[in-house]
Amino acid sequence: MAAAIAFFLQRLQTEKQLSPHTLDAYRRDLAKLQQLAEAEGLARIDELKEMLLRGWLAQLHRGGLGARSLQRWLSAVRGLCNCGLREGWLKANPAEGLRAPKGEKRLPKLLDVDAAADFVESPGDERLHLRDRAILELFYSSGLRLSELTGLDWPDLDLRAGEVRVTGKGNKSRQLPLGTKAIEALQAWRSAAPPGDDGAVFTSLKGRRLGNRAVQARLAHWARASGAEQRVHPHMLRHSFASHMLESSGDLRAVQELLGHADISTTQIYTHLDFQHLARVYDSAHPRARSDRKSED
Repeated sequence: MAAAIAFFLQRLQTEKQLSPHTLDAYRRDLAKLQQLAEAEGLARIDELKEMLLRGWLAQLHRGGLGARSLQRWLSAVRGLCNCGLREGWLKANPAEGLRAPKGEKRLPKLLDVDAAADFVESPGDERLHLRDRAILELFYSSGLRLSELTGLDWPDLDLRAGEVRVTGKGNKSRQLPLGTKAIEALQAWRSAAPPGDDGAVFTSLKGRRLGNRAVQARLAHWARASGAEQRVHPHMLRHSFASHMLESSGDLRAVQELLGHADISTTQIYTHLDFQHLARVYDSAHPRARSDRKSED
């Protein structure tokens, strides 16, 4: 089984080109599978059976593993067994019919439109502030993931055309529009930025590319400085971008493309428009809507 897991992980790295973070998650989940198997005295992948996996799933659940973690573990096991089928190690996938418990869908935390505008406009005119302003504006303007932002190089930006090219999950690239405020902030930072070693857009004042943790720390700093009532992190700005875009346009497919979601069901979490907004849309669009709808309805 150890050899099968090593082979599968190598395939994921070379063929799927998964990120190191995703590979580590697979590695941890499959190490958990191997531990459970060894506790039962099993050493071969062809000794895995559906009832065994079902029991281990229940055991992990009783041990406090949440629904999302269980789903991820089962997905890793299913992927390993599918690999075993292709290689002829297995005659059937024992994990195929198993389903992890569904977790409660949690809505992402958001900044409302006014709070988002106040937050991204908080930095001043010093060089460090110019960089941070560009980071904040770009997150909120284009809905980038944290790794997409820290991986940006200057050739990825076309400030005249108002576009940015990013490489997201699965090594997939997409072209995104830039808002006017983000373009202005990026131009100001480019004029003040120190020369970087590798053309990175966002660097320290010594020219070294900023990592994910550094950006997270700067956002936390500005959240405290602006008096924000909640912790602000990069994904919150991405969520806010998606929610505000969807609320204004109602175009779920367009928001899916902008976010780089492979599956539209991932984007559907942003359809939590508040009832007041839905009521206004209903009143303005439905031919039989009441024109005297009260605000408290």
